[in-house]
Amino acid sequence: MASTDIKSVGKTAAGAGPAKRDDLAGLEAGLDALDAVQVSRTPLRKILGQKVLPPVLAVVLVVLVWQVLVWAKVTDDYKLPPPAAVWDSAQDMWVKGTLLEVIWTSVSRGLLGFVLAVVIGTPLGLLVARVRFVRAAIGPILSGLQSLPSVAWVAPAVIWLGLQDSMMYAVILLGAVPSIANGLVSGVDQVPPLFLRAGRTIGATGLRGTWHIVLPAALPGYLAGLKQGWAFSWRSLMAAEIIASSPDLGLGLGQLLENGRNNFDMPGIFLSILLILFVGVAIDLLIFSPLERWVLRSRGLLVKN
Repeated sequence: MASTDIKSVGKTAAGAGPAKRDDLAGLEAGLDALDAVQVSRTPLRKILGQKVLPPVLAVVLVVLVWQVLVWAKVTDDYKLPPPAAVWDSAQDMWVKGTLLEVIWTSVSRGLLGFVLAVVIGTPLGLLVARVRFVRAAIGPILSGLQSLPSVAWVAPAVIWLGLQDSMMYAVILLGAVPSIANGLVSGVDQVPPLFLRAGRTIGATGLRGTWHIVLPAALPGYLAGLKQGWAFSWRSLMAAEIIASSPDLGLGLGQLLENGRNNFDMPGIFLSILLILFVGVAIDLLIFSPLERWVLRSRGLLVKN
């Protein structure tokens, strides 16, 4: 520790003048204060007030505005169902035992497809970032694929693979891999050259330098690419489920939304939209928000109270 070094210096400088000893004593006290970081548990009341209460109030406000619009008869009831009708639709699916099954069908597909996209997109991003010829050849293609709507891949995927889960995963990969790879490329481009020179000085070259120097330094950009990759994965899956509906694929949230449209069931349509939104928000809060806080805290950008 730095304070230990200062203390040893202070002992060797004991014969120095009073002013010198006072300066060293003050510096030692300051370093000791920095070492003694006060860590305290955040009170539950504060957590509820800062983390839980604001989103709850936002949801309550949205539902209240929704109900006011229904009471005001801004449109026909079959176009804008009341919140109670949507709640009844959710209760009906819960009683039948299909609500959690529908959610899990889509969530399991989305998470598995996202993991596959990470496995493919990470080495691809490193290859594009570190090899100039590969970047010149593939970089523009990745950017173009990232801007291409994932719904465009549904039709060819159905023709190539048929109405089965592999078609869903193909659409997810085509939508998510470019975002993950481009995010990692952006993160690697922002790594200071000094880090790379320091790594070469201590022998961290090749794969070792990539693992110990490049990836940790590029982590913020890579994490941003992962978040965008998940968003593309989820949207790609919903597009595939809506367009390629089949009993063989099971009932997911996208199929639930399409069934509501076919049956002109507006409460079911609103329920599907809310469930899709809920899953997206839940994944962000449970996975990506903790990762972001960890990255910020590890870089000294977020004080842990």
